[in-house]
Amino acid sequence: MLTDSTPDPAPGKGIRNYVIASLVVLALALGYVGWVFWSRAAQNREIEERAALAFYASPGLVHRGEEVDLCYGVSNAKTVTLVPQPNAVWPSYSRCVQASPQKTTTYTLTVTDAAGNTKSASLTVEVR
Repeated sequence: MLTDSTPDPAPGKGIRNYVIASLVVLALALGYVGWVFWSRAAQNREIEERAALAFYASPGLVHRGEEVDLCYGVSNAKTVTLVPQPNAVWPSYSRCVQASPQKTTTYTLTVTDAAGNTKSASLTVEVR
């Protein structure tokens, strides 16, 4: 009869190696998923900050007596003010108010959120 001189491996050693390898793979997968969630949340915050205020005039050049649309869009706003104010304004994703400037005028739109943070945008309507 042939005898093998190598001793039998310790019982459970193969299972232990399998569990350790599985935990390493699981930790790497969780790290990757966490990084993906974190990076997407950071991108969303950046997008929200950029999209918080949009303000434009259509047309940007008018003749005296003509009307111009002052259009704005805000998000996460508690109050909105427009100076000089031709009409009432309030938080809205898309709204236009009409104005009839008699001379070249600079309009300033200021937005305040619930935390008291403010953002402003200005535009000039040229009158000829």
